[in-house]
Amino acid sequence: MNQRQLFHAIEKTASKDYRTDEELLDSVVQEVINSDQMRIKGGRIWKLVPRKNAYILVKQIGEVKSIPQGFAIKVSDYPDFILVGSKKTVLSNERNPELIKTGIQSYSATGVGDKTKVKDNLLYQYILAFNMETDGQDLGDSLNVIGSAVTAVLRERHAVARTKQLEQDIDRAREIQRSILPGHAMNYGLFEIFGISIPERVVGGDFFDYLPAGEDGERLAIAIGDAASKGLSAAVEALYVSGALKMGVELDTNISSLMKKINNLVNSTFSDSRFVTVFVGEFTDEKTGLFLYVNAGHNPPMFYRKSQNEIFQLKTTGPALGIAPNARYFIGNVNFEPGDVLLLYTDGVTEAADSNFTLFGEERLKTRLGELADSDPKNICSLLMETVQKFSVSSAYADDKTLVVIKRVG
Repeated sequence: MNQRQLFHAIEKTASKDYRTDEELLDSVVQEVINSDQMRIKGGRIWKLVPRKNAYILVKQIGEVKSIPQGFAIKVSDYPDFILVGSKKTVLSNERNPELIKTGIQSYSATGVGDKTKVKDNLLYQYILAFNMETDGQDLGDSLNVIGSAVTAVLRERHAVARTKQLEQDIDRAREIQRSILPGHAMNYGLFEIFGISIPERVVGGDFFDYLPAGEDGERLAIAIGDAASKGLSAAVEALYVSGALKMGVELDTNISSLMKKINNLVNSTFSDSRFVTVFVGEFTDEKTGLFLYVNAGHNPPMFYRKSQNEIFQLKTTGPALGIAPNARYFIGNVNFEPGDVLLLYTDGVTEAADSNFTLFGEERLKTRLGELADSDPKNICSLLMETVQKFSVSSAYADDKTLVVIKRVG
């Protein structure tokens, strides 16, 4: 059997479905022993135990005298272990007295799996040792091929396992993020609200929330936020800030004081390069239409005043959360009249780009809002997002996109 055939034969055997690495190695050693061309009497599987700086016998196979299960040899007492780590394959005379008693006079060994550094030595995860009746160079070449094939399969197994674990973690992260987002629609007295959030990756740093407060839900806070980072780290920050907002509103904390407290928490919890922009507004009485808000470094929301057919923006009233401790946040206010619309959005909307890297921008968003303002919030929100998505469909760059539309309908 030539080396390529040997590699594929071992790879085929090792690629079957095994519960453990040791079960896989057992099958491979059995296959080698059963090969007429290899002329092997028996084999042993040694596993590295780094904390003990030793190899432990996990399996003995073939026509050899029994060695006690769990028999261990210190690396410091057996230089050939270190030699395998550097040369991969070793053909040597046996020197351990206990193994010599079992009749082992000489052996051949090859390292498989990843290497681990133990006391300045790079050692293989496993060593396969064989009692053979074959001559030196051919034997060494064959063992190198066996070791390479088994190592390739072990690494593939581990990569698949890591991928499955990552997929499970991402699925859990996705579910957690979904749990912090409310349903799209919300009605509050004379107001209708609708929100959409589309992460650029599986999970993202955008969030929005509807936060009823008071014993009978007579007040309602509406929040939108955007963590500066991306992916899982952004999702963690978003979850953190969203939870803090929810708790603060439930405790009837003044939104200005709440922003100051959350800012200090974010600043002390995350690194200096991490921050979150947040806009949070609150209806204290839906009949008056008074809306109090704090804009912590977030994109200035757009307010459509129906009576004057104009759109203006609600400016920031404090810095993004986490940039510096003890920042001050001021409260702004605006009054809703029938037909008025407030659009909250994240920068993934205005910074969406076409294939020429032209940004969608605030002016396009403002124009489209004006065209849709007489519609209901769901329609305004959905068509705005559709417009942005079509504009940026050919772009190589994308960011999380979130829209929330608040409209006084009576």
